[in-house]
Amino acid sequence: MPEQVAPPRPILCVCLNPVVQKTLVFDRLIKGEVNRAREHRVDASGKGVNVARVLVESGRSAIHLTQAGGPTREWFLSLAAADGLDIRWVESESEIRFCHTVVDLAEGSATELVEEARPVGPGTGDRLLAAFRDLLPSCRALAISGTKAAGFDAGTFPTMTRYAKEAGLFVILDIKGKDLSDSLEHRPDVVKPNLQELLSTWPLGKDEAPSGSGTAASAEASIRAHVARIAAEIQERYGSRLVVTRGSRPTWYWEGGELREGPVHPIKPLNPTGSGDAFTAGLTAVLASGGSMAEAIAEGSRLGALNALCLKPGSIRGATLS
Repeated sequence: MPEQVAPPRPILCVCLNPVVQKTLVFDRLIKGEVNRAREHRVDASGKGVNVARVLVESGRSAIHLTQAGGPTREWFLSLAAADGLDIRWVESESEIRFCHTVVDLAEGSATELVEEARPVGPGTGDRLLAAFRDLLPSCRALAISGTKAAGFDAGTFPTMTRYAKEAGLFVILDIKGKDLSDSLEHRPDVVKPNLQELLSTWPLGKDEAPSGSGTAASAEASIRAHVARIAAEIQERYGSRLVVTRGSRPTWYWEGGELREGPVHPIKPLNPTGSGDAFTAGLTAVLASGGSMAEAIAEGSRLGALNALCLKPGSIRGATLS
């Protein structure tokens, strides 16, 4: 008999802001009027759930760790179970929030309406870190995504990054602000904000900001130079590689001492909610398996485009690229 090869260990996806996501589709949305949806759906979501679901739907293995509480918890967990997701959670006494996506078919737009999470209860952070450390030996990579609910210690994401690197895991951070900057000292492998998140974390200096009289091309050149400077500094100081998604525009990534571009797929999106998370799923899966950055960017772009063709957020099932 041929020797059986064990499947790769799962990727651990962490997000501390779970969501029950309602998606409403309108032929045309008219402000100030009664609008009746032609279609609607409800899904377990949040950035980490989206990453995990796309990994599973693309044939990979994932575990999602989060906090959960309140009367919406069982609904959230049942929705995740219906998608075949392996959800691990700790009690937080924080009711899972609702978020809404409003799709206007006539305008070709998808608008996000986001609720802020309620603070987690005392002891949630300690329970979460204990569960996190228990999972590390069984996983091969860590992807931390999004923001955290109020009530968590400011050092939660940096501490997770440190524990994961000490355990030998590949680590990618799709976070922003102080959560990201404070995690860098623990040397994550990749940091992957979108452009808006990067600029909120490392704002343009007065001498870098595009002038109001400049062209769009000169403004992009100024921002690109700023991103390149940040990318070079991050790699030199922390050994981390920077990837910056820009929606429908080419992805920027740092490799070989320069800021390169990865193409995106030209599509007509239905609902791009979760496309950045789908990109994270592809990026993490390829790099954690030893693939090149160019291969990882291509897979992330492919999965992100497939997600945008689906009404369901954080999903690629049934979508195809021409």
